[in-house]
Amino acid sequence: MTRSIVEDHGAALPPWCRTVRAANPGPMTLDGTNTYVLATVGGNVVVDPGPLLDEHLSTVAELGPVLLTLLTHHHLDHCEGAARFHQLTGAPVRAREPELCIDAPPLADDDALIDVPELELRVLHTPGHTADSVCFEVSGPPAVTGLAPWRGLLSGDTVLGRGTTVVAHPDGRLADYLRTLERLRDRLTDEWTLLPAHGPVRTAAAGVVSGYLEHRYARLDEVRSALVAGARTAAEVVAIVYADVDRSVWPAAERTVAAALEYLRETGQPR
Repeated sequence: MTRSIVEDHGAALPPWCRTVRAANPGPMTLDGTNTYVLATVGGNVVVDPGPLLDEHLSTVAELGPVLLTLLTHHHLDHCEGAARFHQLTGAPVRAREPELCIDAPPLADDDALIDVPELELRVLHTPGHTADSVCFEVSGPPAVTGLAPWRGLLSGDTVLGRGTTVVAHPDGRLADYLRTLERLRDRLTDEWTLLPAHGPVRTAAAGVVSGYLEHRYARLDEVRSALVAGARTAAEVVAIVYADVDRSVWPAAERTVAAALEYLRETGQPR
């Protein structure tokens, strides 16, 4: 049976930040969901406990007492195991959506600090992939004494470690997503490390986000071209724009294209 993996990212992450990859690989989850474990003197802060896989949840729980569990959004590969993880650890669960929270208030305030010892942990409302998507900025002791504090962005599905993410229309909206990417691009620098929920940890976070923006605008141009060529529905656009992409991801691509078509209608851009 495939098991969760506690990954070693070497110098990319400080010793107080660990990753446990769930055994749920697939076209949308890539190698599996990354659960992040941030160690503090008060207990671990766990971000995205992941799917309801007892072996995975137990592996994360065995890394030490849990102070708090945080969710980046409501998709099941991130939050399905949260209630069971709460049973295992007793730790409160916080998310932007109140119905996902357990024994704790929702993450209602954008750009707000989350009270945990030793780390500076801040929630950013980053809608686009979904309406309730959030990212977490974290700053703490560096891996090497004498260096500047280490800074990372726990990006959920907003920015992945490989490939691009889905704008999960109609819940996700492209206008929101573009604003989110612009905000992150302007906020981060290449001294930051990107900690995505799927795919590898990435250094030079600002450059990764800039590449995401460039790709999204390039896709918009391709959608416009497909419309000029006669496509009318999201499915027809996907058949043109994503012709060289594995068909297993076409349903997800159709949702992203639907978000692009909505964006073009809302902004009155040429079609």
